[in-house]
Amino acid sequence: MSKHDQRLCQPTATWELLRLRAQLLKVLRSFFDKRGFLEVETPLLSADTVVDRYIDPIMVELPDPGQQTRWLQTSPEFGMKRLLSAGAPAIYQVAKAFRAGERGPLHNPEFTIVEWYRKEDTPHQAMQTLSDLIEVTLGQEITERISYRDAFLRNVGLDPHTATLAQLHQVAKERELEIPESLGEDHDEWLNLLLAELVAPELGKTRPTILFDYPAGQSALARLRSDDPPVAVRFELYLNGIELANGYHELCDPVELRERIRATNLLRQADGNRLLPEESLLLQAMEHGLPDSCGVALGFDRLVMLASKSTSIDEVLAFPFERA
Repeated sequence: MSKHDQRLCQPTATWELLRLRAQLLKVLRSFFDKRGFLEVETPLLSADTVVDRYIDPIMVELPDPGQQTRWLQTSPEFGMKRLLSAGAPAIYQVAKAFRAGERGPLHNPEFTIVEWYRKEDTPHQAMQTLSDLIEVTLGQEITERISYRDAFLRNVGLDPHTATLAQLHQVAKERELEIPESLGEDHDEWLNLLLAELVAPELGKTRPTILFDYPAGQSALARLRSDDPPVAVRFELYLNGIELANGYHELCDPVELRERIRATNLLRQADGNRLLPEESLLLQAMEHGLPDSCGVALGFDRLVMLASKSTSIDEVLAFPFERA
């Protein structure tokens, strides 16, 4: 065996960090079990897939030409919501998820996600559960919750809900940000740029921070609340400038979900990306009734990174993409 082959056989994570992964999984499962959540498993390979403008699922061609195309799941969201529709009160899952084209210090095309849902949770209760989980896994209490608006006012000097495109352009120019040619005149995309460059790096520097009440245009599968202007009932957890978790007060209206999926596919088409299936078993389940609930997805590999003060996801994986 060549030296090159020998290197590929070795894990990139140390045994110490692999033991830490295992210990954090035990702590995490104990946390949910004590709170009455049922651990579940849903298909990783499915006829359904989440339709997101920027997330590309991996398509699997099956050998039988009569079989339907399947997708490796970017999140267990659709399957878990079907279980909610079938009567599950509180569920969690530790699963592998897959996203094409995502590779870097914080990304691997195959990663571990922890996702949970609880019927009749309020957004405040969902944020508190997330806070409690971070306290038991990282030993840090979340002592700051800040709205998207206030975070922009503090770090950008603009109200993101009322700022004009011209004002967003001006801030980017004054801060000498690199502006992608593809950005165009999409207000939400300019907000995403300023969030990534000016806001997120300042979040969670000294303590875990939850950012909440996103602009309505960034609702994904979250409900809208009729503020003036409306906001998405969505929150994200940041630590050391790294996004660790994403939560929603879940959209329950299948008509609204269909409209959002169609709109997202049109954006994907404009971007030159593959159109994704607009019909799903989740939509069928929602037509029968999806209960009021909140859900949260957490990147487990990033949790291990933060617990170990690692700077690359490769340090906490046995075999990242290039060695898979």
